[in-house]
Parts: sequence; C-alpha cells; structure tokens
Amino acid sequence: MFDPDDLEAIREGKARWESETRAPTLERFGERKESFTTDTGGPEVDALYTPADVADLDYEEDLGFPGEEPYTRGVYSTMHRGRLWTMRQYAGMGTASETNERFRYLREQGSSGLSMAFDLPTQMGYDSDAAMAAGEVGKSGVAIDSLRDMERVFDGIPLDEVSTSMTINAPAAVLLAMYVAVGDRQGVDRSELRGTVQNDIMKEYIARNLYIYPPEPSMRLITDIFEFCAAETPNFNTISISGYHIREAGSTAAQEIAFTLGDGIEYVRAAVEAGLDVDEFAPQLSFFFNAHNNVFEEAAKFRAARRMWAQIMDERFGAEEPASKQLRFHAQTAGSMLTAQQVENNVARVAYQALAAVLGGTQSLHTNGKDEALSLPTERSVRTALRTQQILAHESGAADTIDPLAGSYYVESLTDELEERAFDIIDDVDDRGGMLDAVRDQWVQRQIQDVSFERQREIEEGERVIVGVNEYRVEEEPEVDIEEVSEEEERAQVERTEAVRAERDDEAVEAALSGLADAAAGDENVMPYVVDAVKAYATVGEISDTFRDEFGEWQPGR
Repeated sequence: MFDPDDLEAIREGKARWESETRAPTLERFGERKESFTTDTGGPEVDALYTPADVADLDYEEDLGFPGEEPYTRGVYSTMHRGRLWTMRQYAGMGTASETNERFRYLREQGSSGLSMAFDLPTQMGYDSDAAMAAGEVGKSGVAIDSLRDMERVFDGIPLDEVSTSMTINAPAAVLLAMYVAVGDRQGVDRSELRGTVQNDIMKEYIARNLYIYPPEPSMRLITDIFEFCAAETPNFNTISISGYHIREAGSTAAQEIAFTLGDGIEYVRAAVEAGLDVDEFAPQLSFFFNAHNNVFEEAAKFRAARRMWAQIMDERFGAEEPASKQLRFHAQTAGSMLTAQQVENNVARVAYQALAAVLGGTQSLHTNGKDEALSLPTERSVRTALRTQQILAHESGAADTIDPLAGSYYVESLTDELEERAFDIIDDVDDRGGMLDAVRDQWVQRQIQDVSFERQREIEEGERVIVGVNEYRVEEEPEVDIEEVSEEEERAQVERTEAVRAERDDEAVEAALSGLADAAAGDENVMPYVVDAVKAYATVGEISDTFRDEFGEWQPGR
C-alpha cells in the first residue's frame, strides 16, 4: 500500500522525532507508566504508529471490501448503514410469567431481539423439584421444567416477529425442541423461526463447567442439532461458539480468538465426520464474543477473527459458499468488568464496551445492566442498558460508516498482531491433537488460569487501575434495588411442575422417552424424538436423564 521510499522517509522522520522532540519531553516529564499494554500478556502499545507499522498490509488480500473475502471489514456489504445490529437484552426472571413480563417490556422499549437466561438447574438438566435444584430455582435465570413453562414465557409474543437467543448448552437439544414446539403451537412455520441456541459444550469444559455428558456424545447431540436445523429451521443459528466465557474466565484477547475458533474447528470437523456437507450447515454457525474494556483492541479482535475464520473455512474445510466463511457474531459487554463498588461507573464501562463492539462490526449486542454485579438487573437498569445501545445507534455516528477504524495505523497493526498471536495458539492446539484433546489434558484451562492469576495480582498490587475498586474509592455506597427470588416463588414453581406431571398423558410420555432412548442408543438423529417428548410434556430433567442413562456423565480427568 505504501511506496518503499516513502516508508523509509517515514522511519527516518520518526527516528528524528524520537530524538529531537520526544526525548527531551520524556527526560523532563516522563510518562504515566513504564510500559503500556492492551491486556495482560497482550502486545505492548507504542507511543506512535505510522505507515511503517503496517508496511506489509495488502489492501485487497488483508482488508478488501465489506461483504467480500476476507471479511475483515464486515460480513455484509451495507453493515450498520443498511440495518442496525440486533439489540438484545439478556433476561430470565425467576418464573416463566415474570420473564414474559420482562420480554414484553423490552419489546415495548424498542428491543429488537430477546436473550433468554436459564437458571442453574435448567442448565444442568434438572427439574425444579430435584434435590440438586434446591435453593437455585430461578436464581440466575428463568426456571424451565416443561413445555408449559416455555409456553408461558412466549405467551402473546409471536415467534415469527422476534429473534430469540437462548443461553443453554448441555440440554440445548431440549430447550431448542421446546422453542420449536411453541412455534408449532402458534402456527409459525419452522422456516420463520429466528434466533440462536448457544449449544457450545466445549467452552463449558474450558471455562464455565455447566456440562453433563462426556465429550463424544455431547458432540453427537450438537451435530444432530446442525442436521435437524439445516432441514427444519434454516434461519435459526444452530450454535453460538462462545469466546465470551473464555474471556470472562480471564483469557487475553488473542486467547479468546484462538480458543473460540479452535472450538469452531472442532465442531465443523465433528459435523463433517458425521457425514454432513460443510456448506449445508456452516452458514448457520454463529459466534459470541466478549466486548471488553480496551476499545481499540476489541475492535481489532473482531476484525482479526473474521479474517481468520474465512481462511480456516477455506483452507481446512474447503468451504465454497460465501456464507460458510462469514464469521457472524453476537457481542456482550464484559460482566467480569462490572464492579459492585460505585455501580454507576458500570454505565460508562458498558457504553465504551458497546462502542467497541459496534466499531468492530457486531451483528447483535447485549449491554449489561449496571447492577448485574449484585443481582439480576432491575427493570430500570435494563432500560438504561438498552438506551445505551439506542444512543450509540442514533446519536454517536459510530454506525454511519462501515468499519470506521480501518486504515488506522494502530488498529491495523493490532489486528495483524492479534491474528498472528491467535494463529500461534491454534498451532499449539493442533500440536496437542485439537481442542478436544487440549481440553481433556487441561492445557487450555491452565493457559487461561495463568493469565487470570497474573491479572488479579496486578489489580491487588495496584499495577492495573480499576476505578472505584483499587483507586478513586468512596467510603459509603448508595443503596440499590436488588431483584431477588423468594422461597415462595421456588415452591410455586415446584408445584406447577408437579401439576404438569399430574395432568399429562403418562403413556404418551413413556412412549416418547422410550423412543428417545432407542434413538440415543442407535445412530438416528435424536432431535425429532426430543420434539415429540417435549410435546408430550416430558420435563427437562426426564429427557436429560434419558440421555444420562445412555451417555453417562463426564468427570474431568477420568
């Protein structure tokens, strides 16, 4: 992109500037810190970037145009000028009825997508009346035990008018089947269902630990979902390959890219080995990234990830369809960066993180409520979080041109460096036999833990400033409203589940679960059987136990 003689002149000019202009100022005043880095273990940030820092950049090969390979500048030709990102707000409020109220409220306030949070028992495949569920029902999201609960959640919400993202992994097949069943009951054609099921078990093994089954049957369930949705729900994303939780566990930006794309490679490989055509299912893959604090690094991260995925799908899997190579992603602002101290500061943090996601070309965005370090967000904080996105969309100008940071010497240099670091990590993973083996050996987990430990040390020793936590503290904290789930609400949910069991056709449930068990034991796609089971009002726990009986449960290290 640059003439060699011009680059040499720029290098000479920078050297002169360093000695004649910058050095005297440094000698007199110094700088705020000895060194600047984007993240723990991330690249060191130079004082000044010039064309010499991107001397090898080839516009057509490395950047190109939006909607064209290598997709660095965006997966769609118009990006946010044509259509704004989907504005999602994560919600799951104790009971199905409360969640329905919150969803209706968000739609009234202008939210264009729904994101569904499930409580821990649901995420682990237990019903609310299970011994393991005691004290956790509705605490971190909505309790879903049967199709009756899912019907309540979407009462009065036509599924052909909304896009719904469901953060569910080990029991993803069950909750997806319930969503399909609700659509069927509403008379919505399955081809009109839009949304995403997270369905990413690898990141559970790595960072979140909400797994049930061993890796092999878990991968089988995922590829069954790929096949089912390609045929039945072509507009529904079959997986959200999630770097978000990897970053929340403490990884660097480069590790987030590498381990997320590494998981994606593992899923695509498993689907291809199961006999699926890559161009049939790959367009329904989506990704989920963290929008962290450093605006420029985060924007560069998203750009690098798009370019890398296009190369991976082309070179490793021979994908031919453009949609198979396009990394489409949802972003969520960083929950781990929310502080319980001075919660109002979180509004500013969320706004900057959201800006990074938009500058990086996200397709969908969730902004955290300021009080989520304390509890489920209140209605007022959710509204503020949504308004943050709307102000960003309509008042900031950030969405008015495509890839506005392109050409920045700093951002392009960061994009290249993150790509190089991430590919180096992927090479290490390949040397260990792939992500599945690297996770089994706990190598991936140790890489993240080491970075997380170092970052916490920096905070505790004051090397890394967290406003309101280790600097700029105040002695008294204002009172805040906290959303809580009472014991009475938990008992009511248990009673509703018991009522479903008393009212349903037990013979139909038994037949559906028996058919599911046979399918799980064989090689048929299990999804049609799961749909039959949920329509008979078999519960999440009963269906999950059917799989447990066939697949067993995973114990790390065994």
